[in-house]
Amino acid sequence: MATAEKGVVLLDLWVSMFGQRCRIALAEKGVEYEFREENIPEHKSPLLLKMNPIHKKIPVLIHDGKPVCESLIIVQYIDEVWTNNPLLPSDPYERAEARFWADLVDKKIYDCGSRLWKLKGEAQQEAKKEMIEVLKLLEDELGDKKYFGGEIFGFVDVALVPFTAWFYSYETCANFSIEEECPKLVAWGKRCMERESVAKSLHDPHKVYEFVCFLKKKFGVE
Repeated sequence: MATAEKGVVLLDLWVSMFGQRCRIALAEKGVEYEFREENIPEHKSPLLLKMNPIHKKIPVLIHDGKPVCESLIIVQYIDEVWTNNPLLPSDPYERAEARFWADLVDKKIYDCGSRLWKLKGEAQQEAKKEMIEVLKLLEDELGDKKYFGGEIFGFVDVALVPFTAWFYSYETCANFSIEEECPKLVAWGKRCMERESVAKSLHDPHKVYEFVCFLKKKFGVE
């Protein structure tokens, strides 16, 4: 088994969509690593605080004792270090496009999703409207392609697919159906789940919802 000094270690939390990106990327590359579960937010291990002293957040990839932080940066690092099964396109423009859409996921989906379970009333309705708008943008970009990059499972797929395990929670908290709004996107998520790397990295949506209910109680937003 790897240690923090040698090999590959991932500091992570089971339900984290950001950590799941890293797990999917590592699985796609066939990289063996040690998974170290962090008890966030109750307790942050000394190793996490040492390896990510600025943000103090998971995930952190430790490769030969050196930390890499922030999930999209980690996925790009994994893609560059282990060059088999490339996740980013070789064409510079296509690579820039993939980074743009992954960045949109980071800037919009997480924030909207958090507001869906944290807020009520008009504020929640506004978050729901914004969520549907951004999901429709992503669905338009996907079009009739198998994956966002075409026939090849790649960077944008890795960035977005962990959120599909949270769709049930978003829908339940805000009373809407993502499949009704974006059927092609939901079908894409199901295709991704046929990949072993995705199926083993994502958790049951109902288990995720239990976690969301725990968070709602913790933050007093029930």
